[in-house]
Amino acid sequence: MTEQLIDAVTPAAAATPAAAAAADGPDAAGEPGALWPGDTGTLREASRRALVQLLRGPYLSARRQGHLWNALLNDEGAIRSRLADLFLDLVVDTQAQVAFVRNAEPDGLDAPRVVRSAPLTFLDTALLLHLRQQLLQAGGAERVIVGADEVADQLQVYRGKDNADPALFGKRINASWGKLEKYGILARTSTEGRFEVSPVLRLVFSAEEIAAVQAEYARLAARTDDGAPPPASPEATPDEDAAAGAAADEGDQ
Repeated sequence: MTEQLIDAVTPAAAATPAAAAAADGPDAAGEPGALWPGDTGTLREASRRALVQLLRGPYLSARRQGHLWNALLNDEGAIRSRLADLFLDLVVDTQAQVAFVRNAEPDGLDAPRVVRSAPLTFLDTALLLHLRQQLLQAGGAERVIVGADEVADQLQVYRGKDNADPALFGKRINASWGKLEKYGILARTSTEGRFEVSPVLRLVFSAEEIAAVQAEYARLAARTDDGAPPPASPEATPDEDAAAGAAADEGDQ
């Protein structure tokens, strides 16, 4: 996964009817679509706000930001063009109703890396894989709600003999859980200890990547015949174009 902006992210406010009307009309200088004197932008206000949300990250959701989602669909071509100017690709999943940006990978061009990335620990990635599996089993037809305690129990298989202290392992699970909350993959619900899994997680790994990672993790989690512990947990560096990415405020120059 990629790391979201460290700064607090506040979803863009909805455009008021008056502001939307102003966005469609000329400003004092007579520029169509201008929102203030001297504004040379051409996108409507709601579409600009959708663009800002995509850049802030971690993603844009139809369920949480319906007005921005509609603006994105209405002006997708123009928004996609603005992002391309920043070496970013736009990913839109109409079935999951989420959208996010990732670094462009143009052939033969050393493009700057705009989306910030962060390494994930072994346990972070194991947690991501488990949550993604819950999404796939649900088939995309409903919200996926998980319990923190239930997921922690599922991850005990990775504790191994090299980390036999249950309290220490519990702290590691809590740290991974908190990280995914920060990145927008997990969202609190009105029920204590219950969290919704973001549908954007379906898009993070390809099927081939999932198979490779799962095979490696199964090997690390397994005990050897002589009772020796598995190798020390490695750090996994995720695809830095994953869904939890956000435009970094200090990219390549």
